[in-house]
Amino acid sequence: MTSIAATYWEEARNLRLAGRLRMADPQPEALGLTREGVLRRAVGLTLEASGCTSPMGSRCRVETSGGRWVEAEVVGFSGERTYLMPTAHLDGLLPNARVVSMRQKGEVAVGEGLLGRVIDSDGVPLDGRGPIRAEGWVGLAGVSINPLMREPITRSLDVGVRAINAMLPIGRGQRVGLFAGSGVGKSTLLGMMTRFTAADVIVVGLIGERGREVRDFVEATLGEEGLRRAVVVAAPADRPPLARLHGALRATAIAEYYRDQGLHVLLLMDSLTRYAQAQREIGLSVGEPPTTRGYPPSVFAKLPALVERAGNGADGRGSITAFYTVLTEGDDQQEPIADASRAILDGHIVLTRRIADSGQYPAIDIEVSVSRVMQDITDAPWRERIRKLKRLMSAYNAQRDLIAIGAYQRGNDPVVDEALARWPAIQHFLGQDVHEGADVEASRAALAQLLDGV
Repeated sequence: MTSIAATYWEEARNLRLAGRLRMADPQPEALGLTREGVLRRAVGLTLEASGCTSPMGSRCRVETSGGRWVEAEVVGFSGERTYLMPTAHLDGLLPNARVVSMRQKGEVAVGEGLLGRVIDSDGVPLDGRGPIRAEGWVGLAGVSINPLMREPITRSLDVGVRAINAMLPIGRGQRVGLFAGSGVGKSTLLGMMTRFTAADVIVVGLIGERGREVRDFVEATLGEEGLRRAVVVAAPADRPPLARLHGALRATAIAEYYRDQGLHVLLLMDSLTRYAQAQREIGLSVGEPPTTRGYPPSVFAKLPALVERAGNGADGRGSITAFYTVLTEGDDQQEPIADASRAILDGHIVLTRRIADSGQYPAIDIEVSVSRVMQDITDAPWRERIRKLKRLMSAYNAQRDLIAIGAYQRGNDPVVDEALARWPAIQHFLGQDVHEGADVEASRAALAQLLDGV
């Protein structure tokens, strides 16, 4: 090779090398310093370690008696002290125990192997069917979507419940809250929607509820057929608050993965209130000041961060239609979590104890329930029938006491007279057996038959 050709060859090689270097990340992610710390204090749910340098959200291992290790997450720091929250119950904790950083943030194993499985907040299978084969990993916190890139909600979703399909139509990609006190039928209504909703994948998050409900939901509500297209994430009430928090985040991350594959996902979370209560326990443990009824400010920042991850994807890449149950303590609809949830959701369905006690199921209070996307997925005749039925129900309920004692005189109010004549048919229309499904077209036809005889 001549000297001129060699020079050109070296220059070309250098240019290729420079191009490859430009494509590489010039500033790789810093891992930070790794130092082994010592446990200095353990009060309530919080562990305090010194000498351990770990970023927020990373994992550490804490040594306990017998040489066992328990995982904990960094939730705060103050000066030289690092605050940790365990993800499992602490047994045999000792002063001056070793605290070792794991250089690991929360990640979620995803893939087709999750379908039909029941896992806990750490992704460990609970169904005794062996390990889950992961096809990929996604972050526990998810990736935010530009709101201008989200697809608008323009298509209705069949949830199989006549009162909802006809009177509170749900759009694909909508986020809805089920508000009710204890024992009014939230979980049973979720089970109906699980069986009858037209979705490709169902992701269920059982957060902070009774452990008995996990098996009942999987075996009785979902059944073998429903479980084939479902993923269940269970973090019962006896789990530490951080585990309950991670259970909700893991269920949402799994739903996001399937949405990004172009699928239409139904996300059911029972309940959003238990998620908020878990964050309250964590916030108070690390020293946050209580503000509204004992809830620290971080709770009201975490709620929209979780809910906003659901919805339609960008550029038509699938959707997540989410139902969150909200426990209204003492049937108080102005309770702080209920009030904050109404502000960030796309609609709310209220179940009342008065209707449940009357024997009507589902116990949906149509008058105070709202679907905020109704205008976008219904036509004018449909909306007019919805408004007419609400007027009839409102007029009847205003005179309920007089009607009950026989003091109402027919002819005083034509709207009340019409409501009184149609009331048995209205109750039959709003009621539905838990094993009976009603699609959107059948529900709409039943509404037209009730009001117009069409």
